[in-house]
Amino acid sequence: MPDVTVSKDVEAPPEVVWALVSDLSRMPEWSPENEGLEWLDGATEAAVGARFRGTNRNGSKSWKAVGKVTAFEPGRTLGFSITAGPFKVADWSYAIEPTAGGCRLTESWTDRRSGLFKPVARLATGVDDRPSHNREGMETTLQRIADAAEQPSAD
Repeated sequence: MPDVTVSKDVEAPPEVVWALVSDLSRMPEWSPENEGLEWLDGATEAAVGARFRGTNRNGSKSWKAVGKVTAFEPGRTLGFSITAGPFKVADWSYAIEPTAGGCRLTESWTDRRSGLFKPVARLATGVDDRPSHNREGMETTLQRIADAAEQPSAD
């Protein structure tokens, strides 16, 4: 069960929202913490098993982690797990459900850090309360995606 789940109704077709969410190279446009990613092992886009290295920032703290796409159902679901070296960090997912006015976009985060890794993560990221921090970031992320999707020229 996710530790944090945030949903937003978006007045845009599900396929428009999916195009934005599934293009992980655009995550820095949406997320207040992500600064970019590079695909690994020859991957060039999201697909189950594709791996990437993400760069994140919180104030003066910056860190990298590796993600692996774990779910990819076009138009509906995107999920990925994050690790730092041998340590599990988190699972993230996005789900899109059609609604009468467009769709509902839901982002979920599940903390996978062990008790021993949490203090190290606090030092590396500068975040003491990760669930509250992520909820705020997720709300910003979904709003930014909605703003882009609801533009008349959204791709």
